[in-house]
Amino acid sequence: MFKNTRKFSLNFKILRFFIIPAILISTPFFHNFKDVKALEFQWDQDSNFRRLKWFQKENERKFRNTIYFFFRPSDRKTDLLKINLAIPKSFKSTLKNEKISFCKVRIGGFENRTKCLEDIPADIEINTNESGMRSLDIYPYSPIPSNKDSYAVVLKVFNPKKSGLYQFHSYGQPRGKSFSSYLGSWTIVID
Repeated sequence: MFKNTRKFSLNFKILRFFIIPAILISTPFFHNFKDVKALEFQWDQDSNFRRLKWFQKENERKFRNTIYFFFRPSDRKTDLLKINLAIPKSFKSTLKNEKISFCKVRIGGFENRTKCLEDIPADIEINTNESGMRSLDIYPYSPIPSNKDSYAVVLKVFNPKKSGLYQFHSYGQPRGKSFSSYLGSWTIVID
């Protein structure tokens, strides 16, 4: 009996030698799950879905925010006469014409910030249909050329009260066509 007790205590010491350091080393990895920022979710994973680039200054609920919806040269195949931005129904924020702009933009990165280089004169309409869906129609005074410049629709809004993922869709009317076609989508994250 004494032999079994001694064997058990020796096994427990060896087990303790391996388990306690493993727990201590792995503890920091479980601590910062809420700080993860590199997550993107897409509703539609088929080949017709195009992910567009965007930038926002604040992602906290109810904070004042500036959101840039980019149209890079690779996103535009032809000159665009009109841009339509479909706003999700759950994105409950007040939109005002004076807080919406369209500009030629420098997309920021590691060395410089995102900023508008030149405002593009355009007529902007905010549309709301019977089901509560909202959209923006942007009519630039001259067509948006399919050159190497990047353009952006800029919204200055307060973030909604509810956190979540909000998917915006864009449609553009190319020169010489009477209908709009799908350009791509942005998925905005509000924490």
